[in-house]
Amino acid sequence: MKRDVLADRIIGALAVSCPGSRAQLRGSLHTGTADEYSDIDVEWLVPDGGLAGCLASVRATLERVQPVAAVRTAPDWFHSTRQRLLFVRFAEVSLFWRLDLAVREVGAGPGDPADHARDGEWSKPASALANALGAIKAVARGRYEDARGLLSRGCSRIDEIDVSTGSWVDGITRLARAAASREAELTALAEETISLAREELSGRTQS
Repeated sequence: MKRDVLADRIIGALAVSCPGSRAQLRGSLHTGTADEYSDIDVEWLVPDGGLAGCLASVRATLERVQPVAAVRTAPDWFHSTRQRLLFVRFAEVSLFWRLDLAVREVGAGPGDPADHARDGEWSKPASALANALGAIKAVARGRYEDARGLLSRGCSRIDEIDVSTGSWVDGITRLARAAASREAELTALAEETISLAREELSGRTQS
């Protein structure tokens, strides 16, 4: 399935699943600046009081579009009763096409700092693994400083020593496997990430 088709189907399914809601693209797909590595950013505006019900059914809704491999709640607005940010990974599509789904009640205002997740309430290894994937994108786009920052922050997040070998693939592999060693459920995704790094970045060295 093409990314644009997947995005259109996601938007349609979300809107139909909750009467009075509307879903729309955000980010680079919305502005027409997306490249082959861009993910899918969607905002889903739901009626006031409807957040809990929509969150309870969102995975089943998305499963009707494409099998869902995982849904992760971002630390942003983790305790909010009005909005939430979800990271959705679909099965059988490119790892680059993660869905970043911002679910917000129509009347929700700016987030309160107290809404943010506390330590232990979200997966730091999963976040570090997302940094490894982000580093693949950054290198592929020629944004080497961004890639170094992503790897460094990923290592810091899980207290892993950041040792540069000069190979992007080695650095991404080290971070991905370190994340999986701290959370066994991430093992399959870590290996997929490593395979993607080898496919996209083989032969590229840090300069």
